[in-house]
Amino acid sequence: MAYVNDAGWAQDLAQDTFVIVWQQLASFRNESSIGTWIFRIATNNCLRQLERQKRNVKQELPLNLAEEKPVDIEPQIQLLYRFIGELPELDRIIISLELEEVKQAEIAQIVGVSESNVRVKIHRIKERLTKRFNEHGE
Repeated sequence: MAYVNDAGWAQDLAQDTFVIVWQQLASFRNESSIGTWIFRIATNNCLRQLERQKRNVKQELPLNLAEEKPVDIEPQIQLLYRFIGELPELDRIIISLELEEVKQAEIAQIVGVSESNVRVKIHRIKERLTKRFNEHGE
């Protein structure tokens, strides 16, 4: 959700990720935990899809499709994901993994920074998100 801010697309990306995991399972080398490996695949898959989306020319949806009912997610959660989606790529990855309760040591391994740097970044990201909520009046 933090990458695309669209529940349907997020579900598609999750399904695509697990297809890739299944196809690449034989190439897993046990150099990290399986969860770290899967998160890296998910991150790469999301970034690849976003890049493809940027390349495609966007067209307006017909009115009847554009008026589809939003997914039943609490407004504050939707707002949180919108704010997360506005963060720089590395920050989106870090806070998404933190929200998934991935250990900070694993997050550090996934994104390629030190564990102490992850802690500092998480703190700063939370401050930025809190500020955005306060500005928005939530």
